[in-house]
Amino acid sequence: MEGCSISLILPAALFTGFLYYVSNLRTGVDTNHLQKPNFIIILADDIGWGDLGQNWPRTSETPNLDLMAQQGMRFTDFHAAASTCSPSRASLLTGRLGLRNGVTRNFAVGSVGGLPLNESTLANILKGGGYYTAMIGKWHLGHHGLYHPSNRGFDYYFGIPYSNDMGCTDTPGYDIPSCPPCPKDPETDCCKHKDCYSTVALPLYENMSIVEQPVNLSALTEHYAERATRIIKHASKPFLLYVALAHMHVPLSLAGRFVNTTRQGVYSASLREMDSLIGLIKNTSDTTDKENTIIWFTGDNGPWCQKCEFSGSVGPFLGSWQAHKGGSSAKQTTWEGGHRVPTVAYWPGKIPANITSTALLSVLDILPTVLSLARVGLPLDRHYDGMDATEVLFNRSQTGHKTLFHPNSGAAGRFGDLQTVRLEQYKAYYLTGGAEACGGGTGPEQLHDPPLIFDLSRDVAEGAPLDSSSAEYRGVLERVAAEREAVLQDIATDNVSRADYTIDPAVEPCCNHQHIVCRCQGQE
Repeated sequence: MEGCSISLILPAALFTGFLYYVSNLRTGVDTNHLQKPNFIIILADDIGWGDLGQNWPRTSETPNLDLMAQQGMRFTDFHAAASTCSPSRASLLTGRLGLRNGVTRNFAVGSVGGLPLNESTLANILKGGGYYTAMIGKWHLGHHGLYHPSNRGFDYYFGIPYSNDMGCTDTPGYDIPSCPPCPKDPETDCCKHKDCYSTVALPLYENMSIVEQPVNLSALTEHYAERATRIIKHASKPFLLYVALAHMHVPLSLAGRFVNTTRQGVYSASLREMDSLIGLIKNTSDTTDKENTIIWFTGDNGPWCQKCEFSGSVGPFLGSWQAHKGGSSAKQTTWEGGHRVPTVAYWPGKIPANITSTALLSVLDILPTVLSLARVGLPLDRHYDGMDATEVLFNRSQTGHKTLFHPNSGAAGRFGDLQTVRLEQYKAYYLTGGAEACGGGTGPEQLHDPPLIFDLSRDVAEGAPLDSSSAEYRGVLERVAAEREAVLQDIATDNVSRADYTIDPAVEPCCNHQHIVCRCQGQE
């Protein structure tokens, strides 16, 4: 595919907290259960628009997602709210851009803070509306104290606190550079690989407790499948299940029938494994409460192209102008490959089947749309960047946003600044830059005054900007400048937050401070 170029018996201890929380679902049945829908939100990590078979015919590894698209609605112009992990996830859960919610860049292993505490999350709000809320997977919005997902509205949490490459493991999987297993000897093994995390093992949490450190990455898919299916089967209230997958972020780790593959086939095998998990979740939902459950699949940003054969496909969104200047035009950039993500919504009998929507939509829209369907109001003390997309979902409207803003995400400029503007079919760049590409090399940061403007309806590869002397360009520029000025003024008068990005090694997750890399007892 184009690059940017279950069976394990789980330890009994892992089930204790889970069974307690699932059994507690049966207390106090919501009288509105039949009317209020269930929500399953599945977020893939570092997935390319071209990784979905229905989007890109050269991809054949996603039969379950392709079927879900045929039975539901596929979105071809759907965007992550940022081109990197933490900001995109914060926007999904708050409906607000990073300049409002305070999360403009990624949190670290030793981050003291996280998503600011005065920001309401989708889980907080739905829980207040009578929903049971569960999260499985990668959080990456702060793990210390009150920033932990168990304190941000989730009744149940099972997963890893940040990306799966932000801690060593005993089975490292496939990555570039290749990282070694967790060190055993602090004198001879520790800290030799500057691009690899080697001082703290990657932890697995159940609620507030670390249940495994280092986590067995090859078993993570099965762990997630077990938890997700049990929640879907046993919830007796309307529920929110947020599944934030480790796929397709490196290191890629395979299990079971997906193990026997070549290095070149690892990404495809991992994509099939992800698709298999999604198929299991969909099938469980279909046999449990099909008519009352919406499944929404999307991605947090585009593929991480510096990982070469271990990264996905941007499809036709090549960012050709940037490619000629150098660097990658995918993850961490504001080119289309960095934030246009594969997206499918499925609700039998409600969302019409086999529909392709070209509406301009965003991860920002998930919160207002879900709350509208749940008949739960938005907090009124702040402004939102998302829109209620129910007309698109149910009435086939092709009207989405007129304007989207793509924040700087690491390739160029200050994190979070809005220097790329989408206006209808046009896209304006006040700043460009390429992220690190496969084999190294980045594109230079370059300011544009006046901005580069592309017409995506004629140039999806973003190869040839409009002639700045043309009447078309002048007309678009005036409107773009007005929209950008309006949003910046709105943010300036909004109730905005500021994230604490302080680093303190004392807050690094550790279940055994006496052991090198914090390995839990019994795993030596």
